[in-house]
Amino acid sequence: MLDKKQILENARETLELESKAIHDVIATLDDEFASTVAYLSDFNGRVIITGIGKSAVIAMKIVATLNSTGTAAVFMHAADAIHGDLGIIQKDDAVICISKSGNSPEIQALIPFIKKRGNLVIAFTANSDSYLAKTADKVISTYVEKEACPNNLAPTTSTTVQLAIGDALAICLLKVKNFDAQDFAQHHPGGALGKKLYLTVGDLAKKHERPSVRLNSSVKDVISEISKKRLGATIVVDEKKLVGIITDGDIRRMLEKHNDINSLTAADIMSKNPITADPELLAFDVLITLKTKGIGQLVVQDSTGVYLGMIHILDLIKEGIQ
Repeated sequence: MLDKKQILENARETLELESKAIHDVIATLDDEFASTVAYLSDFNGRVIITGIGKSAVIAMKIVATLNSTGTAAVFMHAADAIHGDLGIIQKDDAVICISKSGNSPEIQALIPFIKKRGNLVIAFTANSDSYLAKTADKVISTYVEKEACPNNLAPTTSTTVQLAIGDALAICLLKVKNFDAQDFAQHHPGGALGKKLYLTVGDLAKKHERPSVRLNSSVKDVISEISKKRLGATIVVDEKKLVGIITDGDIRRMLEKHNDINSLTAADIMSKNPITADPELLAFDVLITLKTKGIGQLVVQDSTGVYLGMIHILDLIKEGIQ
């Protein structure tokens, strides 16, 4: 059994081999890669990506990356393609075939049918002398010196390079298309990532009641309002105008300073000029403000000063925005 030192040495050797392979493939990037990006950025079809074995798994990941960054892509398994799935390919589509050897039987059987349909074929292959490389319209090298596998058999280094080239292609297309954060948000509406890009403080404020008291409200009424609305604070208004805020912390400080609180009003214990936010501000940006200033609540009001509600830092954490 390997000891911890040997395990770590094997892990480091694997990562070093794979990082070297990625570094080496950088030097192989040429006009063929650039012209592929130019073509895919300015055509009306989709990118169909196909492969067999581990290359098929890599193809699925590249498809997912392209779709999420503004390039329509579809996965087609090479083995299934010649048994009916060729119908996935439409007239204007381009096809990327991923194959280390470029000579797998499934790829050799598939390519003639794609070429006959008139679709552009782009090869990701480590073998420049392969059938795939010689028949494709564009060839992008994914050459590796050897696999990380000690037997030089299990696809490891080669799939890492395939994946890296796929990422490079996706990012180049993203930049050419000026695909920005707002576009990204449209493609990622779910989960914490999407919420960082589209969820506003106005959206969160709508989920709560709007705690408020008047300048002359008693301490008892203030505490009742804070407890009832469950946001740890309430705003103070004077003739509907926002003039202050009272938080749980303000209540504690009041109790430390005063033995008799019966004569106190909201005006006596409030903090003036509370921090406010426009409802269109992204919740993620507001979270940074809350953390920087060390506060737990923030008042939401529009450009005319209308009070729209309040959000608590826990609202953001519950949404997965951290």
